[in-house]
Amino acid sequence: MIDRNKLYINGEWISSADNGTIEVVNPFTEATIAKIPAGSCDDIELAAKSASRAFPGWANTPIEKRVHLLEKVHQGLVARQNEIAELITSEVGMPLKMSKRIQAFLPAAVLESCCKLARSYPFERTLANSTIYKVPVGVVACITPWNYPLHQVVAKVAPALLAGCTVVLKPSEVAPLTAFLLAEIMAEASLPPGVFNLVTGDGPKIGEALVRHDDVDMVSFTGSADAGKRVAAVSAESVKRVALELGGKSASVILDDADLAKAVKGTINVCFLNSGQTCNALTRMLVPEDLYDEVVNLSVELCKSFKLGDPQDADTRLGPLVSEVQRSRVRKYIQVGLKEGADLLCGGPEAPTELAHGYFVQPTIFGKVTSDMTIAQSEIFGPVLSILTYRTEADAIKIANDSRYGLGGAVWSGSNERAMKIAKEMRTGQVDINGGAFNLMAPFGGFKQSGYGRELGEYGFEEFLEVKSVQC
Repeated sequence: MIDRNKLYINGEWISSADNGTIEVVNPFTEATIAKIPAGSCDDIELAAKSASRAFPGWANTPIEKRVHLLEKVHQGLVARQNEIAELITSEVGMPLKMSKRIQAFLPAAVLESCCKLARSYPFERTLANSTIYKVPVGVVACITPWNYPLHQVVAKVAPALLAGCTVVLKPSEVAPLTAFLLAEIMAEASLPPGVFNLVTGDGPKIGEALVRHDDVDMVSFTGSADAGKRVAAVSAESVKRVALELGGKSASVILDDADLAKAVKGTINVCFLNSGQTCNALTRMLVPEDLYDEVVNLSVELCKSFKLGDPQDADTRLGPLVSEVQRSRVRKYIQVGLKEGADLLCGGPEAPTELAHGYFVQPTIFGKVTSDMTIAQSEIFGPVLSILTYRTEADAIKIANDSRYGLGGAVWSGSNERAMKIAKEMRTGQVDINGGAFNLMAPFGGFKQSGYGRELGEYGFEEFLEVKSVQC
């Protein structure tokens, strides 16, 4: 049992003003593995005030010094990567071999890229008789989800701190353990008191109190569309800057000249990554009508290779969902898909018979899905793929854009020129062509109800900067 009974505020580990606790559950064993403070509004008050007091000094700290301190944090993340991977596997359920490669490696890589960017970023330039300055926004509330718990934290906290902002972090109470580890590393790196603060608790109470606080100048939030709407509404009361990274229902468009085996494998691998608990998962596969049967055969065969099991086992490809609540939600969507007439090609709502415990959902593929079906429109956040057919490229674009979301997408074709034409027509923040590699410096974010604002690279850095002009 891990007992994290302190919050990190103003450079010190302190007890919450409230005595409440929240249990953290291992989704494979279904056992409680940790307890964390259920923070109070008084804790939010203390953290926000601490960040506000620390802001002037941190904002005026030379960029070289800020980078130096964050490079020490990077070194701490690298040194503890194995511990990070183990923690996230235990609280999220991603197979350990993948946690090492994604959940532990990626945050350190993001922080390193942010440090390099900050060293060379032009914080001022001349425009005729004006000097244009990029200055830090102020106190930033970072509210993060459970699916990639440390990556989502670092993608917000690192650019905010390097920009000269101070931070109050509220991680998801479902997977909070690496946030405490990050606070330890921040303390070891000797960041000034109040620059980084950690308060844990639930979203409706503690998250909303943080968003509402008068000393918070900006909110950076990642989570569901419904929660994002609430964050935006509360922030609007005091005209706070807001960056939202919300849901997705990303389309993978396979053209008739694509390498089908590669396209199907690439789509399903992204769809089932982290047991489907990924905001930009490719959950809609769009295929030409005359290639449907071939795509179905390839998809069903590939689905069989996703072995469910203990996340600690090297041959496990699909771990459990993060919680009983999430498992129940995903199963209900699968049942709705059956009720609305989609063809169940593999998987289904039943629990896998070979596993006695764990919040597992079978990898599930539906065929003959149409855009008006619930499973084609809703973000399921589980290992569920819908296959839709189209007749023309214009039809494919229309189907791909028939969503309230617009976060990710993919196009597969034997011609990059042809694929690029489709990608430009897709109303989404990112599109990968033929499995294009993830780029840490490219902006990540969405259109429509996938949110606004960007993370990563120069565009993500600038979310935490205001523009000031001085005329002479």
